[in-house]
Amino acid sequence: MKEGKILNSNPVTSSEYAKLNTEGLKAEYSIPASKYDESIKRGLRNADGSGVMVGVSKIGSVMGYIIEDGQRIPEPGKLYYRGYDVEEIVAAHRRADTFGYEEVAYLLLCGRLPTSAQQERFLEILSAAKTLPDGYFENELMKRPSNNIMNGLARAVLSLYAYDENPDDTSVMNVLRQSIELIARLPTIVAQTYAMKRHYHDGASLYIHNPKTDLTLAENFLRLARRDKSYTDKEAKLLDALLMLHAEHSGGNNSTFVCRTVTSTEADTYGAIASAISSLKGPLHGGANAAVMGMISDILEHVRDPRDDDEVGAYLDRILDGEANDGSGKLYGLGHAVYTVSDPRAVILKDLISEMAMDRGWSDEYQVAERVERLGIPKLMAKKNLSLPVPANVDLYSGIVYKMLGIPEDLYTPLFAVSRISGWCAHRLEELITSGRIIRPAYRSAVKRRSYVPIEER
Repeated sequence: MKEGKILNSNPVTSSEYAKLNTEGLKAEYSIPASKYDESIKRGLRNADGSGVMVGVSKIGSVMGYIIEDGQRIPEPGKLYYRGYDVEEIVAAHRRADTFGYEEVAYLLLCGRLPTSAQQERFLEILSAAKTLPDGYFENELMKRPSNNIMNGLARAVLSLYAYDENPDDTSVMNVLRQSIELIARLPTIVAQTYAMKRHYHDGASLYIHNPKTDLTLAENFLRLARRDKSYTDKEAKLLDALLMLHAEHSGGNNSTFVCRTVTSTEADTYGAIASAISSLKGPLHGGANAAVMGMISDILEHVRDPRDDDEVGAYLDRILDGEANDGSGKLYGLGHAVYTVSDPRAVILKDLISEMAMDRGWSDEYQVAERVERLGIPKLMAKKNLSLPVPANVDLYSGIVYKMLGIPEDLYTPLFAVSRISGWCAHRLEELITSGRIIRPAYRSAVKRRSYVPIEER
């Protein structure tokens, strides 16, 4: 910490706060389990774990099972963007050896695949929007940098409001303009926020690069994030594939639902997107890939032969029993709220990185991840007494992609936001156009009526 840096100017000590009867605070807030009957959908989940239906969307859909005679029947996972299978989209760009995230962004925002002319015009508009407003870097990113990139990113997006001549206009064309600008600018904001964090909080040398208008978002990010600005075409297309896979995941995921909830109040675009970023910052939503890499590193450190199934399996038992790794008893990277047989994103990523991991010297990490999937799933199902299949999710392999690309852990979740911004903005537009009602669920009171008692009688 630099000399003279003030983290908290509040003169009240922790002992003073303790005098506010904080000992009984948890008791005052606790609610007995008996208060929750079948009519209460905790976490907006039904009793069988499926999500409560709260709306209709044309943007993205997630399929992990079918309902037959009232029962969930496991099916291989499918993810659709505007009705198109994401596996087909990624495969098409792999065959053509082209970048695809910009096409996905157009598809999500505009509802259809672009023609060549439409795609060319969209790329021109994106390129023009990549430049940050005059004075923005100096006034917003350089002053009081946060030691957490997601926190810094949320603040940076909120501050764009002050640079917008028409920030509160929620007309379709204005929100579309704001959305395209955010998609174009987020890679630069993330990279420069990280540069300031490294310099201000970690004492590293400061290097700042500006985006090039003729590069894709994936290429630009690697150029911005690396000191020497160099990257290979193969690296950029691997990152591009990851961006395509993270761009959208239906309206029910937490950050997208938060975006739609804030949008339903007719709040401005920057407030809605900053709220979604804050949701993604939560470790239960956006940070699982870092936890996966921590677990893989722990296995490599404590297992003599990481390619021996018996040794790895025995250590996975210890992790599940809470005796190894972080003591949580969790096998990170396994399980999903919707997918059962498979997570299509994990299937695609596993195939994409299998060869590259060997070439790049990450074969041990890849082999451990593969064993966590193959050996860990039956162990987890037996431990939890689960009847439905459990899949490896996208986080099991996305962290390895980031590692292979030399992307630091601080940027794992921010890169998720760089990708998901397209989906958030599409859902914001859909909420504005189709809803017209503020989202307002209900909570049942768990407190009996009481009469006010004057302070001298308490």
